Amino acid sequence: MEMPSNESSAPINELPKSSIPNQQVPPQSGFFERRFKLNEHNTTFSTEVIAGITTFMTMVYIVFVNPQILSAAGMDPSGVFVVTCMISAFGCIAMGLVANLPIALAPAMGLNAFFAFSVVVGMGISWQTGMGTIFWGAVCFTLMSALGIRSWILSNIPSCLRIGIPSGIGLLIALVGLSNAGIVVASPATMITVGDLSSLQCVLGALGFFIIVILASRGIHAAVLISIVVVTSIAALMGDVEYTGIVSMPPSIESTFGQLDIAGSLDIALAGVIFSFALVSLFDSSGTMIGVTEKCGITDERGRFPRMKQALMTDSVTSVAGAYMGTSTVTAYIESSAGVAVGGRTGLTAIVTGLLFIVVIFFSPLAAMVPGYAVAGALIYVGILMSSGLAKVNWSDMTEAAPAFITTVMMPFSFSITEGIATGFITYCVMKAGTNRWREIHPGVAIVALLFIIKFVFVDGH
Repeated sequence: MEMPSNESSAPINELPKSSIPNQQVPPQSGFFERRFKLNEHNTTFSTEVIAGITTFMTMVYIVFVNPQILSAAGMDPSGVFVVTCMISAFGCIAMGLVANLPIALAPAMGLNAFFAFSVVVGMGISWQTGMGTIFWGAVCFTLMSALGIRSWILSNIPSCLRIGIPSGIGLLIALVGLSNAGIVVASPATMITVGDLSSLQCVLGALGFFIIVILASRGIHAAVLISIVVVTSIAALMGDVEYTGIVSMPPSIESTFGQLDIAGSLDIALAGVIFSFALVSLFDSSGTMIGVTEKCGITDERGRFPRMKQALMTDSVTSVAGAYMGTSTVTAYIESSAGVAVGGRTGLTAIVTGLLFIVVIFFSPLAAMVPGYAVAGALIYVGILMSSGLAKVNWSDMTEAAPAFITTVMMPFSFSITEGIATGFITYCVMKAGTNRWREIHPGVAIVALLFIIKFVFVDGH
């Protein structure tokens, strides 16, 4: 997730590298050795299975959170639950087979909230059209990966913007979480204010948050899942949740599968949204992959890692498939670091994680019982992780600090990732030009800023 851009007492994305690579393991043989090269990666079958289970436990919360968020856009939560499980399973297994890396994929936190609240609700369009923008963003993302543009963009966009974008998304997610918990509510006088802190919704939402941050700080990988289970159980005991069962056959995905409006989303007014989905996916997924492979000890000084092209294409194609099936953009999850921390080193880890997502499909009644405030703590926690990169901004240089700050705060204040990216690019160019530091403006950055200015003047202005 970017959960996004962060020793046993640290959050998930600050987990230490495992000491397993420095240990001697018994030689492996057979199919799994030939397919995943376990000996070469100094790991074992059992270690990979444990790592896959660990990764799954840290990120399975997405099957409960994603339906909650996308239902705000009018989508069928039961269908979204199944699609979330299916696309996560597909992405994880594909990553394991194609790239042989211990990196898990699932619908991205942040972009799901952007889709539901900013694009569909905020712009007043149908979720089918909104899903079409995700589809085209994923197509652009795939083309950028195939043509090598993805790495070019990553190396040329200023670090202050690369930090500001995930940080802004983090604040936006946190705002959604605070709202879901009833901690903050709308106010005609002050725009936003504190809600009824004595309400059950608020108390349990806050409890869920504190459970997560306390357990995460104590190195417990499944902190988010534990929080959701505890809060939902308390809500059920207090009569605020109706018990509907545990296991059932998977609900139909007919309500979401192939329902996107591909043609209707090709509207000039939605061009900025499509660009935002593509750009944010690029930063989120690429940054996460580099972070996870660094923990594996297989990246070079430029952040490159083995089978990088295959990995980038896998997450790109999975995003296209996810949009068609009916879920938000798919990305690499930083929670994969939890599996790496216990020894996961090959694609077998990701495959085990994917197989467990298939099993979860049969537990849809559990997902239906999770109230909105039970996932509020997870959203706020994700916001903390995503905003941590702000510490890396050069605050003493206003030409770097101002763009990072504007990018970050404009996302929650405008409730739009697109507007945050746009104002960030424009601010960067204005600051560099105004201080006679033209040479620091890369042509690609200038072109993006100009396109956003044109959008504001000729599209949004009419």
